[in-house]
Formats: sequence, C-alpha cells, structure tokens
Amino acid sequence: MNSSSPSRLRALVRKEALQIVRDPSSIAIAFLLPMVLLFIFGYGVSLDAKQIPIAVVVEEPSGLTASFTAAFAQSPYFDPKTFRFVQEAEQALMQRKVKGIVWMRGNFTEKELSMGNAPIGVIVDGVDANNARLMEGYLQGVWANWLEQFATARGKVLDLPVVMEHRIWFNPEVRSRDFLVPGLVAVIMTLIGALLTAMVVAREWERGTMEALMVTPVTVRDILLGKLIPYFVLGLGGMTLSVAMAVWLFQVPLRGSLAALFGASALFLIVALGMGLLISTAAKDQFVAGQIAIIATFLPAFILSGFIFDIGSMPAPIQGVTHIIAARYFVAILQTLFLAGNVWSLIAINSLALFVMAFVFLALVKWRTRKRLQ
Repeated sequence: MNSSSPSRLRALVRKEALQIVRDPSSIAIAFLLPMVLLFIFGYGVSLDAKQIPIAVVVEEPSGLTASFTAAFAQSPYFDPKTFRFVQEAEQALMQRKVKGIVWMRGNFTEKELSMGNAPIGVIVDGVDANNARLMEGYLQGVWANWLEQFATARGKVLDLPVVMEHRIWFNPEVRSRDFLVPGLVAVIMTLIGALLTAMVVAREWERGTMEALMVTPVTVRDILLGKLIPYFVLGLGGMTLSVAMAVWLFQVPLRGSLAALFGASALFLIVALGMGLLISTAAKDQFVAGQIAIIATFLPAFILSGFIFDIGSMPAPIQGVTHIIAARYFVAILQTLFLAGNVWSLIAINSLALFVMAFVFLALVKWRTRKRLQ
C-alpha cells in the first residue's frame, strides 16, 4: 500500500479547489442558497400572531362598549371589525374574513354596571389550533387589562385572588424570527455539507475522473481529505455569510462567543460532509445522490431537529428518532448561543454528540471507500 504524502494531499486539495472555482453550482449552493433561504424564512415565515382580524359584535352601543372595543384597537395583536348583529359576524367567520368573534349582547352595559358580571361570548376559528390558543390568551389579556382600567376609572381596585408577574427570558421581544433564523443556519449547513459533497463525488463517478484517480498512487485517506478540506472551507464561508445576515440584516442577537459558534459549526460541518461522502459511496449518479441527500439529511433536519417543531411535543417514538439526527444537536447549540449565551453544560453535551456522529460517519466512509473499480 502506498503511504500518504503531504504533496499528494496538497495537489488533491488544489485540484478540488480549482474545480469549485470553475463550477458555478458549487458556489451557488454554498452562498446563493443560504441567502435565498434566509430571505424566505426571515421575511416570509412568521409564527407570530399579530393584527389578527376579529369581529366585535356590539348589539347596543354605549360608552362602555366603545371603551372595550377601543381596547382591541389599541392591542398590537388584533385588528377589530365592528358588527351590529352576530349573524353578520358568523358569516364573516365562515368566509375566513375574521378569525374570531367577541360578542357583547344587548344587556352588556346594564349587567356590567349593576352586577359587574356581564357575559361576553367568544368564538374562535380553530382550524389553526396554534393560532386559536394564542388568540384565547390574547383575548384574556385584553379583557383583564380593560377590567383593570374600568375599575381604576371608577375609583375601585380590581380584586384578583392571584396577581401574576411574568418575565420572558432569552427572547423578551417574543419574535419568532429570533427563534427560526438560528435554526435555519443548521438546515443551511446540512444542505451545503451533505448535498454538495454527495453530488460532486457522484459527478466524478459519472465523468470517469474518479476511476482515473483510483489508479494513481494516492491513498484512500488522501482522497477523502482532498474532498473534505475544500468543501469544509466552503461550508464555513456559507456559515459565516448566514451568521452575518442573521445578526446584521435580521437583528437576531448573538449573546454567545464567536469561538464557540465557529467550533460547533466546524464540528457539525464535518458531520454533514461525512454524510455526503457516505451517500456518494452508495449512489454514483448525481440525481440519485441529490435525492438521497435531500430525503436522508435535509428533510430530517427541517422537521425533526426542533428548528420549527418542538421535539418535546412529538410522540415518544419520534422523539427517540430525533436522537440520530445530527441537526437536532446543532440547532440546540445555535439557539443557545444566539439567544441565551455561553451555557457550557448544554453546549458541551451537544458537541459531544456531534463529535461521536462525526467519528461514526467518517469511519463508515473510510470503510466503504476502496481503491477498486466495481
């Protein structure tokens, strides 16, 4: 067996770097694709519920009903539309023009002033269960604030048995963008690492250049490192661009250290490159390699990593499956570094999982790669 040579490795790295420079698709996947995905998710996707169109039915207008309606108009979460009859509001709800109905019956003012317990009817569109739950919470908040203001205006103190003082940590503005964009970086790096390497190596098999490489004196180790190093550098470039856009364009706070961020990113990128190389050992066709990379890496990273969907809310068997998804650990690290800071206990345990996965994938690639033509 031929021994590894630094000069041969440098030549292979230079060859791969020149191929990247000459291939526009590699540059597009590494830099253009992250920009497109960040623009789509940063501006087009939001889990925030604001300016929700809601019907406010006032059967007998009065100063009291006007102040309650104004409370909805002043809330950033609602866009109230006033109706006189509940049948009109129900028709608007069925036509999806509003997402809910607040119904103040004809005796609302009389009961509130005389007995202090005027009922309010609330109907919420439950098609989107998440938005329905958010609307219920927002409605209760508007109602509680209005009651407090109403009691203060009458010189009374609102008697509540429990007063809740809440504080939001890590994402005080409660912006879904601050939660989504860091997770998207993991999805982007999965695409860059796995898809790029899988397709590039498969293309070499299609063109016959891999066969020519196999008959040279280079070792399997040199071949693998020659593939890993250039795309590792390219992936770090795409990651740097993604982080820069997240911080400066989308104003996502980065509370952790850059050293921890780049260290964890480098570790995850090795895992992604290992997955791509492993796919290329099984699929020697670009189309097949691309499909396998999307199904085996991108979709699990998108759905099962905690990027959008909370892992704790998934069924127990699916939660078990997420432990073999590398993006799960990287998403946890990214969200911690961006929103919470250097929580080393969490960073360390997730980095250890990535290290183990990197070792396993590279060992499998080494085992599957042989200097023989099949």
